[in-house]
Amino acid sequence: MRDWWQDLTDLVLPAECGGCGRPRAVLCARCRGALSGAGPCRVRPVPEPAGLPPVHAAARYADEVRATLLAHKERGALALSRPLGEALADAVRAGLRAARTPCAGDGGPSAGPRPVLLVPVPSARRAVRARGHDPARRIAYAAAGELRRSGVPVRVLSALRQRRDVADQSGLGSRQRLANLAGALTVTRGCERLLSAGRVVLVDDLMTTGASLAEAARAVRGRAWAPAPDPGSGSSISGPAFVYRGETGERRGEQRNGPVQQRAGRRSGRPSGTAGAEGAEGITDVMCAAVVAASPDAFEISRN
Repeated sequence: MRDWWQDLTDLVLPAECGGCGRPRAVLCARCRGALSGAGPCRVRPVPEPAGLPPVHAAARYADEVRATLLAHKERGALALSRPLGEALADAVRAGLRAARTPCAGDGGPSAGPRPVLLVPVPSARRAVRARGHDPARRIAYAAAGELRRSGVPVRVLSALRQRRDVADQSGLGSRQRLANLAGALTVTRGCERLLSAGRVVLVDDLMTTGASLAEAARAVRGRAWAPAPDPGSGSSISGPAFVYRGETGERRGEQRNGPVQQRAGRRSGRPSGTAGAEGAEGITDVMCAAVVAASPDAFEISRN
């Protein structure tokens, strides 16, 4: 009877903390503090990919935070989605405040009729099949619930999908990741108009080089892309290279393909003086991006 009761409680109660392994806690107080205690910060990877929107992260990707994200992503500790969603919600709020966008629930004015759209960066299809879930999407739904409870009009819009297979990102450098992901994402059919109806915030569980968020921003903004040779890029990735043919003139690696048009923002590609979700040419804009965690080096943003 005792063993039967132990097995039953293990189904209902967590066996151990996702961050440190302490028994009988989804996430202990110490690990919750590591995840959300310091408050979200603006982060920038080095080098910073062209077209990357302003990104806020709740925590550094190290120690307990790293263990928590891996437990949720790789070991199916789905109960962790709630505290991870709470941390992501804090990062979303920080991003909206930095973009000077009204955000209900933190002392600002009402957010108005246009909702915040949390757009998760999609995982590779094979990874979703292997894990049995999409971690970023699951955390995005938890974050949306937390934001709604504080009065923010928000919805999750899974508007992006992979248009081609990509190589495993582990072990790739920043230039190689940019090349690997260039042109890999596209907006799901039928979501274009939905994207233009709200304030788009890209969300993910983790940012390391920023390549995934930069590619997601390109896809949401409606940038065109086309295969092109890229001699001299220095990348060791084999296979076709891609070049963006949008306003940022970004190309594989960190090089440029022609001058940047003045109407594009230096960091986010946003036309100057606008804060809306749609540019003058009908291109959906990205307000900002938010992640649960980022590499520790990305927090060193005092450099200019």
